[in-house]
Amino acid sequence: MQAPHPPEKPPFASFADFYPFYLGEHRNPTCRRLHFIGSWGVIACIVTFAITGNPWWLAGAVVCGYGFAWVGHFFFEKNRPATFSHPIYSLIGDWAMFRDICRGRIRL
Repeated sequence: MQAPHPPEKPPFASFADFYPFYLGEHRNPTCRRLHFIGSWGVIACIVTFAITGNPWWLAGAVVCGYGFAWVGHFFFEKNRPATFSHPIYSLIGDWAMFRDICRGRIRL
């Protein structure tokens, strides 16, 4: 007997429709903290690339951003990252959540 498949994520007409869903996937504070650390790591890698011109820093930005986020999802939030079903909205959501954390709208 096969395990049932999780329900498909609904389609979203806009990012404004998606963002509440995205935030609901980030209820665990440790997951949010890991996203926040990973986003700072992405910024640091991009700045370092801009200074050095070494393209490996761009690869580091991807690994840092997704690495921290996915650890947060798999080990703390215990859900599947929205990146797998909504990659563009999820990337925008990462930076919207980062902005909202920096502005104090979302608690770490």
